[in-house]
Amino acid sequence: MRILQIVPSISLIYGGPSQMILGLAPALAKQRVKVTILTTDSNGDRGQKPLDVPLGEPIEQDGYEIIYFRCSPFRRYKFSIDLLKWLKQNAKNYDLAHIHALFSPISSFAAATCRRQNLPYILRPLGTLDPADLRKKRQLKRFYINILERHNIAGAAAIHFTSEQEAKVSQRFGVTTRDLVIPLGVNSLDIKYSNPQLEGNKLLNQYDIPSDIPLLLFMSRIDPKKGLDILIPALEKLISEGLKFHFILAGTNPQDPNYEEKIRLKIQNSSLNFCTTITGFVTGELKSALLKAADLFVLPSYYENFGIAVAEAMVAGKPVVISDQVHIYEQVRSNESGWVGTTDVESMVQLLREALKNPEECKYRGSRAQEYALQHYSWDAIARQIIDVYEEITTATV
Repeated sequence: MRILQIVPSISLIYGGPSQMILGLAPALAKQRVKVTILTTDSNGDRGQKPLDVPLGEPIEQDGYEIIYFRCSPFRRYKFSIDLLKWLKQNAKNYDLAHIHALFSPISSFAAATCRRQNLPYILRPLGTLDPADLRKKRQLKRFYINILERHNIAGAAAIHFTSEQEAKVSQRFGVTTRDLVIPLGVNSLDIKYSNPQLEGNKLLNQYDIPSDIPLLLFMSRIDPKKGLDILIPALEKLISEGLKFHFILAGTNPQDPNYEEKIRLKIQNSSLNFCTTITGFVTGELKSALLKAADLFVLPSYYENFGIAVAEAMVAGKPVVISDQVHIYEQVRSNESGWVGTTDVESMVQLLREALKNPEECKYRGSRAQEYALQHYSWDAIARQIIDVYEEITTATV
């Protein structure tokens, strides 16, 4: 079976949604699926240099191949004529396309091309059908829906949601769809790849972080939807109560550096300034080391279609404090993998206060989180579910 994975970018700078492809592809390849990723060389939206990769030719990697294409100059609205030309010429050589992201020109036009070439495709919306997301740039999206996305959704063999909650709240614009609910996977932290210089006390020394108080970790994109306007005042309230902790803010936002700077200044001008470390974008060994060092992971988002950062923290054995708008909140709550609240400051204060005052409960919930995540968010298990769907669709279209 030959499968295309089409995604606007897989640059590390875009975080979890793009990186999901690099977890899924090798898991599919291990089960003898021929996978080709089509993507662009985009590496940020504010003047960053594109990825330094060969263009238009297959790059073999971990049993699958990636083909990069030049992104248009308007990098925020990722588009590549060369990618679409390649797809038109080569669609006949594949059995199915799995397209990631809606309201992105490269994905939208790829779906239209697949229809014209009679190649069945699955759409993964990445939360873009959530009413909260649709309210952003509402008029532009309404036009986009009428011209492209309603037809793309209607023509899809299936829509891939990553949680029951995402499927429940997502808009279909009057189209009847076949819905798949298959979670994302995460890779477990592998100690053999970690640099000992970045672990334990050495990591704390590197950032001048005290070792005798709890570490609270926020590791996600610095974006208004992530609930930092809830988290920062909640942490300030805890400081005023005399609770001791150190806050680590890890992340960036290549699409909105002004908001990132606003958050940085807000922390600098608050009581948090003396107990906060801002790392910027992290990946690889540093990311693993931060997850290992943290005592508690927090993400009070206004909406998350899945919450890959939450799942990564769970795999690392960390209890999580999240809002009920992170769409795996039911699993976190029912499995006692952390604490779940609402998107308001007082709720976050109560949950964090309880967690900080009960370190043994944190350890218990962290172990529960790890057990659940390793069982349910394994890429191998998720790949098997996805392959079953691929086979069913391709058999039905023969």
